[in-house]
Amino acid sequence: MVVRRGVLLDHGGEVAQALARLQLTGWEFQPVSSLEAARKLLAAEAPPVGVVVFDGEDAWPARDLEALLARFNVEWIAVLHRELFDSERLVPLLRRNFYDFHSLPLDRERLLVTLGHAYGKAMLGPKPVPHLGAEGAFGMTGRSPRMLQLFRQIEKVITVDAPVLIGGASGTGKELVAHAIHQHSARAKGPFIAMNCGAIPANLIHSELFGYERGAFTGAVQRKFGNIEAANNGVLFLDEIGDLPLDLQASLLRFLQEKTIVRVGGTERLRMNVRVIAATHVDLKRAVAEGRFREDLYYRLNVLHLPVPALRERREDISLLAQAVYAAHEDQRSPQVRGFSAEATLAMEAYDWPGNVRELINRVQQAMIMSENRFISAADLGLPMPEGAAPTTLDEARASVEREMIETRLRKCQNNVSETARQLGISRVTLYRMIDRLKIVL
Repeated sequence: MVVRRGVLLDHGGEVAQALARLQLTGWEFQPVSSLEAARKLLAAEAPPVGVVVFDGEDAWPARDLEALLARFNVEWIAVLHRELFDSERLVPLLRRNFYDFHSLPLDRERLLVTLGHAYGKAMLGPKPVPHLGAEGAFGMTGRSPRMLQLFRQIEKVITVDAPVLIGGASGTGKELVAHAIHQHSARAKGPFIAMNCGAIPANLIHSELFGYERGAFTGAVQRKFGNIEAANNGVLFLDEIGDLPLDLQASLLRFLQEKTIVRVGGTERLRMNVRVIAATHVDLKRAVAEGRFREDLYYRLNVLHLPVPALRERREDISLLAQAVYAAHEDQRSPQVRGFSAEATLAMEAYDWPGNVRELINRVQQAMIMSENRFISAADLGLPMPEGAAPTTLDEARASVEREMIETRLRKCQNNVSETARQLGISRVTLYRMIDRLKIVL
């Protein structure tokens, strides 16, 4: 008889004992009592089916559990008491990550059916996670639960050809997501044309989108293809779609409905084969309610929605991202710079990053070039020292003392640099250099 194997995550071991008593024919479960033990077991040899026991809402750390469930190609079944079925925290987690659930006490026949169905689904083929690497997927860096969820959504989106609306704050990497969809979809060999709707004057957007014929207006000395036509058989990426003027929204809606365009000054209706991916940092639902965005266009674009998390919502990725930026620009670093100090890492992870990944890239690049320390400090990044953190290297301790002395003396001298330099016993030039190196704001 073929024995099907499974992993059982069980804190107390009661369900493991119950399974042993049930004598499930053809099944053998390996019990583990911690997520770390489960991670080691699954890394060695992931069985097709896993069971997770919930003895309460907080049975497992939600983020760590979701990261584990998403990482391995396993069909998961939840085992829990009936009173947990109404848990507002637990139910969404179950919906996102589990194939099925089973209530306690265990029923042998029903459990065998559930396990059999999960095993059958697992045997249909592996889950689509081929793009997931050690640092992320699709050219994006991240291993946090929010990014793993985004990667899973992209895996689904690349298999179809419907319009996509990417949401997220500025600097989160919405265009990277659009590129990923293009590069891993059936349209990968076609063009990718990007257009920022907020960066083009309103009177030029129509001709930029639809093109124009020679003589259509003053200065139109020859025919010009618009971005829609340039993206034929590929992808048109409309960034900041929320800034598109209302009259242009009607024209874009007509194209999405009819798949045809007419160049400005022309009469011929041209059929186009273009996938539209739009992105916005504004709340389009609110824009619709306020009359700034057409409701019908919103629903045409929002067939598939991908929310890109802000950097503060995936703090687990900050250190990984900083290391990736450092590696990508290593040729630009100062000769003595060898990496990040522990203080800098703590500061980055504590900071809220209003400018998101774009701000992190800017700060890290600047610190790599301008730092005079062996290891980049929080001051080099222009970030405050984390509360309760102490300098961890001699360079950091020296910089901390220097910064405190100079800032204190500047306050006493009412920001008079000459007087401050005199009291500190250094020249004005030296003081200016130290102010610049320590990033002290006058």
